[in-house]
Amino acid sequence: MYVRNKGKAASEAGFLSRQIDLPAFTAESELLDLVARLNADDAVHGILVQLPLPEQIDESKVIEAIDPAKDVDGFHPVNAGRLFTGGTSFLPCTPYGILTMLDHEKVELKGKHAVVVGAATSSEARRHPAALAPRDRDDLPLPHRRPPSVVRTGDVVVAAVGRAEMIRGSWIKPGAVVIDVGMNRNAAGKLCGDVAFDEAKEVAGLLSPVPGGSAR
Repeated sequence: MYVRNKGKAASEAGFLSRQIDLPAFTAESELLDLVARLNADDAVHGILVQLPLPEQIDESKVIEAIDPAKDVDGFHPVNAGRLFTGGTSFLPCTPYGILTMLDHEKVELKGKHAVVVGAATSSEARRHPAALAPRDRDDLPLPHRRPPSVVRTGDVVVAAVGRAEMIRGSWIKPGAVVIDVGMNRNAAGKLCGDVAFDEAKEVAGLLSPVPGGSAR
């Protein structure tokens, strides 16, 4: 569904999106050759390799093989470096989308404590004008922290850990803004986020639903 929605969004934006499906047993060399051909194709302006990849393929090697000028995910080390130094680059879409939602809802971030559960969204947030610096290493992997007590300190909480309904309502600070970017299936097979929505909605000031996405 995630990949399908990317294609739908591309169509709605008015540009061509071509999906290339490869079997799980594809060799790393074959994927690298495909990336090289797309790099050299002037008709292709953006390349996105859907992660995760099978075990036989080194993800970092594939990401580094993408032409930085076509790296629409913003994962290439060149683009990541530009991001951290304030340069111009492709912005990773998930954190950029989070900040766009917060701006749309006119959430004042200056002076607020933000907790990101899951390190993948941290980079873009750290260069936001509000300078949301992590406190006490909130970006450490979950086994090294006490998740409920850390999340409860957040005026703004971003859930991006990839565990169905892991973040409970009791973890949320009353009135906090909660952005849930998780996409999981619960035990019943229903699409859900990382946040236990029915619990969290009773506590949070703003909460983005999954599926849906708009804060409310």
